[in-house]
Amino acid sequence: MWIDGAGGFGDAVLSYAEGLLLPFRLLQLGVALALVLVAWALARGVDKRLEAWIRGREGWAAGQLRWLILMRRQLPLVIFVALIWLAAGVFAAIYQFPSRRHLLVLIATIATAWLAIRLAGQFVRNRVLRRLIVWGLTIYATLHYLALSDEAGALLDSFAVEFGDFRLSALSVLKALVVTGILFAGARMVSHALSRRIRGNEDISPSVQELTIKALQVSLFGAAFFIGLKAVGFDLTGLAVLSGAIGVGLGFGLQKVVSNLVSGIIILMDKSVKPGDVISLGETFGWINTLGARYVSVVTRDGKEYLIPNEDLITGQVVNWSHTNNLVRLDLKFGTAYGADPHKVREIAVEAVYASQRALREPEALCHITGFGDSSVDYVLRFWIHDPAAGLTNIRGNVYLALWDAFKENGISIPFPQREVRMLDDPPDPGAPSD
Repeated sequence: MWIDGAGGFGDAVLSYAEGLLLPFRLLQLGVALALVLVAWALARGVDKRLEAWIRGREGWAAGQLRWLILMRRQLPLVIFVALIWLAAGVFAAIYQFPSRRHLLVLIATIATAWLAIRLAGQFVRNRVLRRLIVWGLTIYATLHYLALSDEAGALLDSFAVEFGDFRLSALSVLKALVVTGILFAGARMVSHALSRRIRGNEDISPSVQELTIKALQVSLFGAAFFIGLKAVGFDLTGLAVLSGAIGVGLGFGLQKVVSNLVSGIIILMDKSVKPGDVISLGETFGWINTLGARYVSVVTRDGKEYLIPNEDLITGQVVNWSHTNNLVRLDLKFGTAYGADPHKVREIAVEAVYASQRALREPEALCHITGFGDSSVDYVLRFWIHDPAAGLTNIRGNVYLALWDAFKENGISIPFPQREVRMLDDPPDPGAPSD
């Protein structure tokens, strides 16, 4: 069957090629090829100047610069489209018969369609999806304007496999890829637009925002997938049975993945953590950047970004420093010599805390004696902050430094262990018993 399809497509191509051998069509074809070379040369000549001009547009918006860069990349095609339409107009003025300019108009139409497809394709951010849509529409537009789409479709439809009543051809697969790609691109654009509106609504909590966005994404992309398959004639009943059988098999092998997905939904619903919260999980301390379907992105103070599986946040012990409020109490331990008055030490320590602007006066700072050590009186200094996202180590270091300066100014010493080493140089006693 595919031999008949190939033969029909080949005959159509040969018939079309024979029509190009007419003298007036060869002239138009030669003009078009010459304009291709002229457009390429002009693009090469102005490319550097255009690039320098674009780099000088510092005050322009990012969207405007993006379109300028796109037009620069498509500059040869843009110039060719302008020249070929100009040539078609010149031929129309010279020759009264439409056949004398038919080929030029056809080439100009195809080139314009190519340019429009490439410009429209930039709205699709995913590179693979964009290439799929652009190349698919480019090939279809070319065959359509050359009146070869029916023969090409018959050729692709001849390459098929059959399973009982189910027939899968290359044409249906190609249609499914292009249509699904376009629907996915539309779903992605709608998803981004709705996500921006939802995140901009301050009446909705961050956790509900993320849950709503994830539900919208799953719904839009799922609908795009099934609508794309249905649009090209796939029987979704058989697909449902097949997907059910595959789902049972994958369920055993993807237990962790499913667990993380379910854990992500639970996290979004119970609002235990949300974007912007400061958390500690094991040795990781940082603030939540994003809540994903499979993991949570946590950014630490040193710029590292940890991707923590959602299941760990459900099953592990997580310290959320800003769950109900941002108030955090910090404890600093230190010791002073026994000769220092403990009442004065406590007053000086509390005043040293307030040398840092981040320390709160309400609740007030407190200093307590925790014990009498071997060489020092041990204290604990407790104070509160309301911005744990700004860091904990830095505020501890600032308060310790303020304590050092205050103790030095008031003559209070911080003891440290001292050891005495004695050297025994006397010779052994001769009368001592030997082993």
